[in-house]
Amino acid sequence: MAVIIDGKELARKIRSNLKIDCEEIKSKGVNPKLAVILVGDDKASKVYVKNKNKACEDVGIEFEEHILESEITQKQLIDLIEQLNERKDIHGILLQSPIPNHLDINEAFRKISPDKDVDGFNPISVGKLSLNQDTFVSCTPYGIMKMFEEYNIDLEGKDLVIIGRSNIVGKPLIQCCLNKNATVTVCHSRTKNLKEHTKRADIVIAAIGKSKFVTEDMVKDGVVIIDVGINRGDDGKLTGDVDFENVQKKASYITPVPGGVGPMTVAMLMNNVIKATKNQMK
Repeated sequence: MAVIIDGKELARKIRSNLKIDCEEIKSKGVNPKLAVILVGDDKASKVYVKNKNKACEDVGIEFEEHILESEITQKQLIDLIEQLNERKDIHGILLQSPIPNHLDINEAFRKISPDKDVDGFNPISVGKLSLNQDTFVSCTPYGIMKMFEEYNIDLEGKDLVIIGRSNIVGKPLIQCCLNKNATVTVCHSRTKNLKEHTKRADIVIAAIGKSKFVTEDMVKDGVVIIDVGINRGDDGKLTGDVDFENVQKKASYITPVPGGVGPMTVAMLMNNVIKATKNQMK
């Protein structure tokens, strides 16, 4: 039976270390502060922002929320980002996605100062990650790398399959895993014979948003499974992209949903805010 990777417990550990860092920064007269921009009233986004606020409170980071009407113009959004870039008391800026379709999210990410880009979506951060330079790494991939570290799962030379190629998870994850010398295969909606790829993988990371998509017959014995998916079933229960009950019988390690990757994403955001504050203090 698989070892269950406890993201909740690891996130708690990381946050308690960050609390100490935060106190130390405050003792030097600086208050770490995160500004979050939320456009429109997407229900899931509101929940995520609330969780981020709670985590900030827990660590001791100040939190400032900017809620914008869904009808705002691109110029209004960019103006706000530029104001936040200028403010010395703001150390991290996060634009909660998705945003309404008439707005250009890529331009918005480009406008967030690389020094305050705690979500790791500015093209400069993305470029530095691909060159294996110190930068802000997107919070979900960063959280997954921390899990590998904590559980001594060595990526070097391993066959690793990522299902999903989003800019938020899949693409930065490719780079993170390559930087650890894994052999990375990326599968997506156009991949032929997906099962052939997943069957030979030592590690499978599922990030596609399809409930229980990865089944027992798609993986080999001893596989490491990281489930990034968060799907709500008809019964209101949260499920991942992996059929947890059955796949865990074959896996050596597996993350649950909830309680796996989710808490780690928020913990790494806190980590990035503290890092940004320290950098700006220099």
